[in-house]
Amino acid sequence: MDGICTLGNDRVYDQIVALLNSIEVFAGPEMPVCIYPYDDQVEQLRELVRSRPHLTLYDDSASIQRWDAWVEQIWATHPTARQQWDAIGSTGIHRMGTHRRFCAFDGPFDRFLYMDADTLLLSDPAPVFNALDEYDWVTYDFQHKDLSHVYDVDSPWLEQLFSPQQLQRQAFCSGFYASRRGLFDPDRGQDILDWLKSGEAAVLYPMAPDQTILNYLVIRRGVNSCNLALALPPEERTGNSVTSSHFTTQENRVYDKGVPLLYLHYIGLSSKLFTRLCDGENVDLPYREVFLHYRYLHNSENRPALTGKLVTAKPQGWRRYLKPLTQLLP
Repeated sequence: MDGICTLGNDRVYDQIVALLNSIEVFAGPEMPVCIYPYDDQVEQLRELVRSRPHLTLYDDSASIQRWDAWVEQIWATHPTARQQWDAIGSTGIHRMGTHRRFCAFDGPFDRFLYMDADTLLLSDPAPVFNALDEYDWVTYDFQHKDLSHVYDVDSPWLEQLFSPQQLQRQAFCSGFYASRRGLFDPDRGQDILDWLKSGEAAVLYPMAPDQTILNYLVIRRGVNSCNLALALPPEERTGNSVTSSHFTTQENRVYDKGVPLLYLHYIGLSSKLFTRLCDGENVDLPYREVFLHYRYLHNSENRPALTGKLVTAKPQGWRRYLKPLTQLLP
């Protein structure tokens, strides 16, 4: 069975509702969706699941615990992660909940498309699932243009482990990818831990913890992967990030030079901005009308009027993210 999954808690409730509604429109109302819990704050999400017959909240505690334990073992091999996290006041493993997306390798779907809560599906995902007929890992992004959020680019291990061609063709953003159940299994991951303990852990980038681990696993294990941003014909490729200001919108879809986006990623935007927006604050967000359309697709009467003065959210707002992210443009 194919399905789509995401990760979140009640803090990203508005974004998850928007994502679910976009999936309903472009993948069909019967497409099964599974939410992996970032933490235990999921009461609103539990209520949401009750109202949607094809939506589930992952509750396999044994699966969650075994992935949590493996992640702890992985980060215990890193030479400087703890110091880096301490420097920013992050206790425990930094953004531990983001690793819960790994539960998809145990999850209910034989093949799955993972989408971050801050994304919207804007076209039929069939090309992604079709690519899984040939590949075990499918992505669609331009993260290879900025490896600094994938690996520690100053580590000498980077050149030892991966060729420039591998990094160019296979590095990816962990906000959107497709794979299959059982591809990775912590109970059979001792070889990975041994590699990391030998010194390879130094290549991991602790500030994007789930992303760096997934990239390491895919390339180090030689997974057969495909990045549609490189594989599709040039005339069919699009960007996907809201940092792209040249996109156009029409009838609640987003286009890149006339080609509809497969998905839109609100990368770098705090979930608090979406909460404020949905509370009626006139917050300045890129492509916010598209977001609001899908957020209130089934209850347009509750859509906030946003009649007040336009609010530019600084310094927590999205503008501070634009400069470093513009290099991810296609």
